[in-house]
Amino acid sequence: MLPAAMINGLMYGAIYALVALGLTLIYGVLHIINFAHGAMLMLSLYAAFFLFHLFGIDPYLAIVIVTPAAFVFGYVIYRWGVGKLSGGRDQNILLITLGLSIIIENGALFFFTGDQQTVSLSYSYDAVDLGFVFLSYPKIISFFASLLICLLLWALMTKTDLGRAIRAVAKQREGARLVGIDVENIFAITFGIGIACLGAAGCMLLPIFYVDPYTGNIFVVIAFTIVVLGGMGSIVGALLGGFIIGITESVGGLLLGESLGQIGISLIFILILILKPTGLFGSKV
Repeated sequence: MLPAAMINGLMYGAIYALVALGLTLIYGVLHIINFAHGAMLMLSLYAAFFLFHLFGIDPYLAIVIVTPAAFVFGYVIYRWGVGKLSGGRDQNILLITLGLSIIIENGALFFFTGDQQTVSLSYSYDAVDLGFVFLSYPKIISFFASLLICLLLWALMTKTDLGRAIRAVAKQREGARLVGIDVENIFAITFGIGIACLGAAGCMLLPIFYVDPYTGNIFVVIAFTIVVLGGMGSIVGALLGGFIIGITESVGGLLLGESLGQIGISLIFILILILKPTGLFGSKV
């Protein structure tokens, strides 16, 4: 049963990494924590749910709609909302995103009620038999799709002019401004990419999870742990951290029971803060 639990943990770990990527990317460039991260993930889940419920669009196909829409939403929210209202002060951004989280969650509770919603796909219960574990098609699709998106984001950050501009702003924003980079626009683009990651993650999660107004809070706690574990601002660290946390949660649930399975995540979080506060791939400022 242990190998089965580890494989199941890897399946979830890739999606956890995708949720954490948006968080670590925003921190790596803007150097702030987006407290509305969980609420925006919840909106992505609802977007995928209503596309399926109203128009019959498969959540995995909805990714081509939800992800660009999430990018535009994030870009607009930052460029003409968070960025302007904060006055360039990081502490104001933290308070604004916290307030945004409260508004989004309570708005979802008002319009969508507190009921948990799920989707049932024609292949939801189809599975691949590996001999010691059955892997459902939705889990397999979510795993490989999440890996592909992580790879595309890594390529964007390392192989394109936009990625180089984003890394320049993250390294030295005033220096980037002096060489002609529109820093405020890069901030908004980065925020948009971070929210786009949540759009993709929502589409990956919906077939194997549920959505309600507070679903995002479940994953944002795990995402914070992954970011700390992998190192703030590290894409590779977020992916590896997602795998470690996914396996820890799954194996912990097997050995200790489902209700105590997340104790291992808390222990890893504490140990990393004590032994290596910068994370596996983080560096000192």
